[in-house]
Amino acid sequence: MDFSLTKEQLELKQEFDDFFKEEMKSAPPEYGSGGLEAMYGTDAGSAFHKQMMRKLGDRGWLSLAWPKEVGGQGASLTDQFIFNEVRESYDAPGVDIFGIGMFAPTLIIAANDEQKARLLAPIRKGEVSYCQGWSEPDAGSDLASLQTLAIKEGDHYIVNGSKIWTTGAHRSDCMFLLARTDPESNRGKGLSVFHVDMNTPGIEVKPLLYMDGSHLYNEVFFKDVKLPAKDLIGVENEGWKVTRETMNFERSNVGFFVKGRNVLKELIEYVKTTKRNGRFLSEDQIVRRKIAQLSIDLEVGYTLAEKIIYLQQEGGLMFAASAASEAKLFGSELMQRISNFATEIMGLYGQLERSKWAPLNGDMVEIYQFCMGINIAAGTSEIQKSLIAWVGLGMPRFK
Repeated sequence: MDFSLTKEQLELKQEFDDFFKEEMKSAPPEYGSGGLEAMYGTDAGSAFHKQMMRKLGDRGWLSLAWPKEVGGQGASLTDQFIFNEVRESYDAPGVDIFGIGMFAPTLIIAANDEQKARLLAPIRKGEVSYCQGWSEPDAGSDLASLQTLAIKEGDHYIVNGSKIWTTGAHRSDCMFLLARTDPESNRGKGLSVFHVDMNTPGIEVKPLLYMDGSHLYNEVFFKDVKLPAKDLIGVENEGWKVTRETMNFERSNVGFFVKGRNVLKELIEYVKTTKRNGRFLSEDQIVRRKIAQLSIDLEVGYTLAEKIIYLQQEGGLMFAASAASEAKLFGSELMQRISNFATEIMGLYGQLERSKWAPLNGDMVEIYQFCMGINIAAGTSEIQKSLIAWVGLGMPRFK
């Protein structure tokens, strides 16, 4: 595996860097620590995110690795990886992780020509934002047990049910919905994928607030919602297969490790300039060893992310899926270790939120509070371990 960049790729990386360096000068304060909270939590943060979406769309950067026949740039997965790496290094918004990262690949793989023409263009131009209608109160990690029904009546489907933990639903124009179209089916059989306009009558969005009042997640209720049959994506009752096939695009999870590098860089500067008991923290052997270990772990994770891109480009898509689970598992648990260490060395001051007394502007508090959620979001650590065992190691599934 050769991870070195070509001259053209180095120039592309510099172009990305110049763009984000300039644009982030106008970012509102919410983007001090980045993340989904900055994109969805406030009006100013959401407006800046959507402004960046349109700018990235104008440059064709939202569709870098899409095939040219659907309006993409036809770039390599390595080019996409470079873009993701640079954007993450600036904690920059502008990429709708649901529309760009999940629904667009679904459309490219499973949609008909009319759907591709109608739905992909606004996504690649950054004109529309999506949320993900998957999890339900009794179907989270066990997604195949979902119960929201979409029953066909004439040229429409009538949807009844609810979704939960729907990130950004209150800021989204559309949703991609996974619903049961065969009420007699169970598990993954009988599920279908739909495109949903969030302004459709019968859809109600209710906030699920953080303890501090922040608004990122939502419940979404469907009561006799009429969806046009033309918005069924793929074949009816085969949505589970479609859902599993959407992951053959850029899946490196490089964001974990770029974010970790940024945090570790801040921590290193903190221990070099902060004294305790008359000595700089950087002189403490325990602190030095922990920082060295975290640095090693980050390089291991980054190399794993590069390996995933290599596997995808070489066509090892099944193993790449397992490696992506490895990177997700390793990255989410590594962010826990980093945030735990950060708040530990800061002592009581490390518990302060944004104020003149808070070390590093209180960013570490936010990371610490959210790091447990990282082990759940996008598939729990337990689910990732099962995927590694089943797909990567060929071990039998539980009966």
